[in-house]
Amino acid sequence: MKTHLLKYLLLSCLILAVRLLPAQISPGDLTQAHAHLEGMSNCTKCHTLGAKVSNDKCLACHKEIKVRIDQKKGYHSSSKVYGKTCTICHSDHHGRNYDILHFDKTKFDHNTAGYKLEGAHIKKECADCHKQANIADPVIKKKKSTYLGLNSECLTCHEDYHQKSLSNTCSNCHTNEKFKPASKFNHSKAKFQLKGKHIEVTCVECHKKSTRNGKDFQQFTGIQFKSCTNCHKDPHDNQFGQNCTQCHSEESFKAVKGISNFDHSKTGFLLTGRHITVTCKSCHKISLTAPLAHARCTDCHTDYHKGQFKKQGVVSDCRECHNDSGFKESNFTVEQHNNGVFKLQGAHLATPCIACHKKTNEWSFREIGSKCRDCHQDIHAGFLDPKYYPEASCTSCHSDNTWGEVRFDHNLTKFIITGAHEKQTCRSCHAKTGSEDPKVLKFTGLAQTCTSCHEDNHAGQYAVDGFTDCARCHTSNNWTLTNFDHNKTRFPLDGKHKNVACNDCHKMVEASPKPYRQYKFKDIRCENCH
Repeated sequence: MKTHLLKYLLLSCLILAVRLLPAQISPGDLTQAHAHLEGMSNCTKCHTLGAKVSNDKCLACHKEIKVRIDQKKGYHSSSKVYGKTCTICHSDHHGRNYDILHFDKTKFDHNTAGYKLEGAHIKKECADCHKQANIADPVIKKKKSTYLGLNSECLTCHEDYHQKSLSNTCSNCHTNEKFKPASKFNHSKAKFQLKGKHIEVTCVECHKKSTRNGKDFQQFTGIQFKSCTNCHKDPHDNQFGQNCTQCHSEESFKAVKGISNFDHSKTGFLLTGRHITVTCKSCHKISLTAPLAHARCTDCHTDYHKGQFKKQGVVSDCRECHNDSGFKESNFTVEQHNNGVFKLQGAHLATPCIACHKKTNEWSFREIGSKCRDCHQDIHAGFLDPKYYPEASCTSCHSDNTWGEVRFDHNLTKFIITGAHEKQTCRSCHAKTGSEDPKVLKFTGLAQTCTSCHEDNHAGQYAVDGFTDCARCHTSNNWTLTNFDHNKTRFPLDGKHKNVACNDCHKMVEASPKPYRQYKFKDIRCENCH
């Protein structure tokens, strides 16, 4: 019994001695990252015999740190850390769960790492950038937790949106504030200079978005710009060639330049006459590029004559009478007019169109009449026998040459014109019994007696039943007594009476309203004169 108890005590002391021996050498357990270095045989991997932990031994293991220090890059090469012992910041033997890095991330000066945080980067968490996905080095990438393996290139953390179509130096165009827009990009340094309206155009209107390699992509290189039609649709369908700048500028497409040099004949409509001075917008009201009908004048101009000129129901084109030198001037010829219902002759040839065709405020060219009185006032209305005036045709007496040229055959009437009457004008006889208007002549209901036109100088001495027949003594040739024979009267002339002057016997008689010479006597005895 005593022998077994002694053996147990000896065994317990041996076990306790084994457990207490390492505690006399190591101050505590290593951190989880260094746990594989536990044991007396591994002490010299970090410690130098008879000395503290050696930086060289730390860097012999942490080669990635040594590379950065040798390159004088990164946090460990900064003035804040360089030359210090590693254990000042990274001491161990504090247990498995001890954070050997133990630095305050919120107070960490990132400038000491060689990369200054600016703009949107300030708002980022450490883990947003320091993650395995952003580490290119396969060795460092295997580490469970590290802040190494990143560089200052944007593409280390950010995806190459431009898919290697542009430089890797993103800062040429972008800032740290935000990716869009590329505010640092200066388009004036590009081969295509932005001018006029192009300055206001958003990038995406020229640099279209698409999908490439299954990802969104916006093209900024390889865009053709030698011709405007590389980006813009040619609204003229190549009618005027591809050199748009001969008429347009970047300031405005609608503001056409050099229009005086523009060859309008290329459009199919040659500008002549007044069309040359017309502004583009007068015809191209919607746009300069919209197709315009131009086969007929009325495609642009209002039919001033409101459909008066029609042939088989179709309105005649204006160019049949007008040209583009001016609408007011007409090239409608007399020959064309004479093909109509009214032929121009005589004085009508010198009559302006307006005299007949504009009796009101508007022109009229159809159904204005072909008879004289359709245009002229009938001054003979009610004073002319219809049988001499068939259908009110003035040409029965007048001609187109002049109104005063009368060719009426008076012998067709009951009053034959002879002698001195042939030398008289119509007005000499017919105006005396006309209306109050001196221009109006009366041709109907006229008496045919001499005294209806001529004054009876004999005061009615020769009237028979109220009628004086002047032809008994006179003719129409003159007023002399051509037909009078004194021997046929009650007092034949004989002897000395033949030589006596008429006035010696036929004295003047004072009477009202005027004196007259007495030719007829009741008493013819001698003592009446002698």
